[in-house]
Amino acid sequence: MKTIANGIILKGLDLTPSRENILIDDGEIIEISKDVMEGEIIDAENKIVSPKFLNAHTHIGDTIIKDEGDGLSIGEIVRPPNGIKHLALEAASDETLRSAMKESMWQMHDLGISHFMDYREGGLHGVKLLRKASEDIPIKPIILGRDGSFYGEDPNMHEVKVAVRKLLKHADGIGLSGFGEIETEVAELICRKCAEAGKISSIHVAESEGVQFDSLEKCGKTEPQRAYEAGFNQIVHMANPKNDDIENLALSKSSLTICPRSNGALNVGINPLKEILDKGEKPLIGTDNIMLNSPNMFRELEFTLKIMKAYSRSYISPKDIFKLATTNACHDDVNIPGLDKAYIEVGQKEELFIANCKSNNPILSLINRTEIDDIVYISK
Repeated sequence: MKTIANGIILKGLDLTPSRENILIDDGEIIEISKDVMEGEIIDAENKIVSPKFLNAHTHIGDTIIKDEGDGLSIGEIVRPPNGIKHLALEAASDETLRSAMKESMWQMHDLGISHFMDYREGGLHGVKLLRKASEDIPIKPIILGRDGSFYGEDPNMHEVKVAVRKLLKHADGIGLSGFGEIETEVAELICRKCAEAGKISSIHVAESEGVQFDSLEKCGKTEPQRAYEAGFNQIVHMANPKNDDIENLALSKSSLTICPRSNGALNVGINPLKEILDKGEKPLIGTDNIMLNSPNMFRELEFTLKIMKAYSRSYISPKDIFKLATTNACHDDVNIPGLDKAYIEVGQKEELFIANCKSNNPILSLINRTEIDDIVYISK
C-alpha cells in the first residue's frame, strides 16, 4: 500500500486539477482524499500527478532510419512497397529491428507512455517480432498487422483471407496503409473479420489532398467516406477532409487519430481540429513514423496546441489537447480492444506518472515545459 501525497492530481475523465492524496493498493486506486495517508509515502509536493499517455499511432520499425528522406514526397518515403521506409525494413535483419524497437519502447516508457498502437509492417513475422521485443519492457503495444497480399488491383482473395486469419491470431487488429494500395473488397473483408474477432480495423485516410482527389476520381467518394462504409473502427490522419467527412465521422463507427507533427513533416496539411472538437468528437493523437518524429507525446501536444490555434485563429483549451493523449481513449464510444482504460479515479488501475510542476497552470506546465528529466515517478 502507498500514498501519493501533496501533489496536484489531474482527476477523472475531465482531468480536473485537485490537491488530494491518492491511496493505492496492489496497483489499484482505492481512495482519493485530502486526509488519506497510509503505507509508503510518495511526496509529490510541487509536482503534477497525471494519467499515463496512449501514443495512438506509431510505426516503430522505422526507428532504424531516423530523419532519412527529408525533402522527398510522401509516396517516396512511406508508400508501400517501394517507399524508402519499406525498402529499409526489407533489408534490415531481425536483430537490427528488434534492437531499434526496444530503444523506442524504452524511450516511450520513460516519457510516461503506457500503451502505443503500432502499424506493424512485415506481415505475421513483423507482428511476432514486435511482440517478442516488448516482452521485458513495461509498456503495452497494441499491434496492428498487415500483409503484402492485401495490395494491388487484382488481389487473390483466398490469400487475403488466409493472411487475415493468421494475423488476427497474433495481432490486436489490422492496420492498412490506405485506399491507394487496396481494393474495396479487401477493405470490407478485413473490417468484417476484425469485427467478428473483436479486434481493431484501421486505415490511413485523407493524409494528403492528392489521395482525396484520386479517391473522388476513382469512385466518386472521399477516403473517409469509403472507410466509414467499409466499417473501419479507427481512421488515422484525415488532414484533408472534403465534402461531409467531418459531419459523417460522428455518424460512423469510426474514431479518429491525428498525427499533426507527421503531417507537418510531410507538408500534407493540418487537421481542422477545432471543427472536429466542436462536433463533439473525441479524437486520439499519435507521433506516427519514428523516422520522422521522436515518440515524445509532450512535443506532439505542444506542437498540436499551438499550430491548431494558429490554423483556426481561435482559442483551443489545453485540457482538450491533453485529453487527446489521455482520457479520450477511456470513453465507451472510442472502441480500442486491448487498451487498459485507466484514469485517476477510485477503482481504476494505477496508470500514472509524476512530473515537476513548472508553472501555475498544471496542464500547460506539462504540455509546454516538461522534459524527460522532469518525470520523477512512473507507475509499474
